[in-house]
Amino acid sequence: MSASLAILAAVVSVNFNSEIGKVRSELHSSGFGPLVCSCPAERVEEIKSMGFKAARTHDWALLNGNERVCDYFHIFPLMHLDAKNPKNYNFGPTDYLLKRTREEVGLDVFFRLGTSIEHSGPKVHFNSLIPDDFDKVAEIFAATVRHYNHGWADGFNWGIKYWEIWNEPDGLNNMWCLPDGDDGVGETDEARAADRKARDAKRRELFATFFVKCLKRLKGEFPEIKVGGPALCTWDKEYFGVLFETCKKAGVAPDFVSWHHYDKNPDWIIHSIDEMRRFCDAQGFKDCELIVDEWHFFGEYSWGELRSPDPAVRRRVWDGPAGHNGIDSSCFNLSLLSRLQTSKLDQAYYYGCRHMGAWGYMDESQNKYKVYYGLKAFGDFLKRHQILCESKAEGGLAVLAAKSESDAFKKGLIVTDYRTGATEITVEVEGVDSWHGPVVWVHDNTRDFARVPVRLIDGKIVLKKADANSAAFIIWF
Repeated sequence: MSASLAILAAVVSVNFNSEIGKVRSELHSSGFGPLVCSCPAERVEEIKSMGFKAARTHDWALLNGNERVCDYFHIFPLMHLDAKNPKNYNFGPTDYLLKRTREEVGLDVFFRLGTSIEHSGPKVHFNSLIPDDFDKVAEIFAATVRHYNHGWADGFNWGIKYWEIWNEPDGLNNMWCLPDGDDGVGETDEARAADRKARDAKRRELFATFFVKCLKRLKGEFPEIKVGGPALCTWDKEYFGVLFETCKKAGVAPDFVSWHHYDKNPDWIIHSIDEMRRFCDAQGFKDCELIVDEWHFFGEYSWGELRSPDPAVRRRVWDGPAGHNGIDSSCFNLSLLSRLQTSKLDQAYYYGCRHMGAWGYMDESQNKYKVYYGLKAFGDFLKRHQILCESKAEGGLAVLAAKSESDAFKKGLIVTDYRTGATEITVEVEGVDSWHGPVVWVHDNTRDFARVPVRLIDGKIVLKKADANSAAFIIWF
């Protein structure tokens, strides 16, 4: 039997009579937010339309040209001054940006303390150098929390809950940098590899010391907030192991750990979550929340190819169903978002932070990518349905079933085919009457949730695809 026929023969089932929990909106968040300048009303409405729960503030300084926002050296620009004096802080631009985020877009704030990424070269660093004075930076972080949660320095009482220490300290030459660079040096490959290993160990140990110092400082003054990090480039148990050991020696525990995942296989992200839960528990951090605060589809190309100026390479990376923000990418998103609802993850943030370009939801001509329509559909689904119901799928198929708390007639499901090659999907449904629907919309390589005629016959729905590419269906009863 061919792989395609095997998928067609698989049972995709939904039982609306079997409730398994609550829909978790915190698993549908992103880095998308408004801008300080040149953010017209339609941009705000586009962000709102995707239905995110929260916005993570990382890289926002890169999106707001000529504005000093979010990063600690913008908030406290002169490091030789007294960090306890409110006159030495520049909160204004960040105040304005976060107020827009909360009031105009209606998003919770997940505040990344630290710096945006700096692609300035292997030995040229300005903002991403390892700080000289860990105590002063910890004091700046505390002042930032105090300003936004306790009214300090003409601030606010917003009660921002999550505060993340740094971003990707395991990155190379761009986030937590030694003065002479992070690459290994030496006359031979072996010498360079050994020096690189020693530099990695030094950077890791320095960051663990910094992380614990900041964690203790923040939790000491603000026990009500949740503090964690460090938003590693990937799931790295060795790095987390050093961090955890340093925390245990200091007698402190992070409220959450965070990391990033760029991949083409949703299974690997689910696997990393399960492994991280087991690892945290084994280390004695059973109450530590798990947050993947950057994730995105990453196809059959390298980081260099994604950024390549070569027209032929760009066509391969960007055009067609397998493009960076095409239908495969959108169905990857819907498949993962559906599966995260029953995972051990506590929060997830799609990356996404720019409005346009590689990490945006539209191209430079402001044409919406496929990913925009998928994210919007998922946000709409979460608004209508609050109770998770039992569902089963196999292979590259994913299904999410839910119903409304307040209206027994509102039931829905998302069926996603991510790269199975099938052209038809059969879904078995329990707990609905045939005269209650269904109403079905399809999202594929040529349509963006166009309504299609589908009937429920003998408890089954047959979903016909236009071709063998990835596709997703939203079904409401």
